[in-house]
Amino acid sequence: MTGDRPTLAWWAPARHADRRAFLLARAAITRALRAWFEAQGFLEVETGVLQVSPGNETHLHAPSARLTLPSGEQVTRYFRTSPEFACKKLLAAGERQIVEFARVFRDRERGDRHLPEFTMLEWYRAQAPLDAIIADCVAVIGEAARVAGTRQFAFRGQSADPFIAPERLTVADAFRRLAGIDLLATIVDGAPDRAALARAADGQVRVTDDDTWSDIFSKVLVSHVEPTLGQGRLTVLHDYPAPEAALARVKPSDPRVAERFEIYACGVELANGFAELTDAQEQRLRFTEAMDEKERRYGERYPLDEDFLAAVAQMPAASGVALGFDRLVMLAAGAVRIDQVVWTPPEERV
Repeated sequence: MTGDRPTLAWWAPARHADRRAFLLARAAITRALRAWFEAQGFLEVETGVLQVSPGNETHLHAPSARLTLPSGEQVTRYFRTSPEFACKKLLAAGERQIVEFARVFRDRERGDRHLPEFTMLEWYRAQAPLDAIIADCVAVIGEAARVAGTRQFAFRGQSADPFIAPERLTVADAFRRLAGIDLLATIVDGAPDRAALARAADGQVRVTDDDTWSDIFSKVLVSHVEPTLGQGRLTVLHDYPAPEAALARVKPSDPRVAERFEIYACGVELANGFAELTDAQEQRLRFTEAMDEKERRYGERYPLDEDFLAAVAQMPAASGVALGFDRLVMLAAGAVRIDQVVWTPPEERV
């Protein structure tokens, strides 16, 4: 039955030799970043992969496992999509600066920049403003490039210098400049006006009757904004609209936006960070709404992690970020696909 056997094409000697240079760069970057975080006073932690809830975002999907307890009872646990819940429990318990090289899982994802299992570099600073985490990100990206011997990132015809000051761009300015849309005019008292955004986006993207405000926002972001970001230098895209706050707090000076940012290089999203929400009631409301939408769209919902919500209420003010480590290595090492920079990529039948 040879025809049914998987072919490990990535392991073929010639191709493995090409990949090995990328993998050696990965190992060097890992060592250097561990040293960088230690020098900054971070404690490296290692949290559990199997969780009561994998995360409560509408469009993220997680594999699950059935566990049998000593009593014989069977329970469902989920492979985490992020270490965020566990890390915030540690902040609530008193840790102040923590970092994790976390193995995380995303079902329904596979491509040149996506893997179903990958490494997320996530870290938090208690009692620190968002700008401190942004500065960390810029330093970490530059350190990865330095260790790999790369003066300039290059990917799909775009380039970015990771050593010069990044561009700072609000989401509202990006939508106005690149899509001709006044995004903040479609948010009233922090709530999305779907009809207003649909009118504004008419002619820019295809809008269907089933699209929510967030769907239209994402379509414009993906088609008109993201491809232009991180050209020539890194881009810090910040002040996300309040409906896209996720686990970030709303900006006190403007309820239409949240203290959230993403960093791009060569059109590739590298990092997603928040000034963390510490209002457990608001977080529960956001999660419930997201799970209602997930159930409407996909016919499934994930449970809420009550221990996490209790931790949110006890957390100090903090800022944190999740950085796609494999994507960073891909750009720093000069690879063109993410599976070139992981030791054992998912096997595929060919």
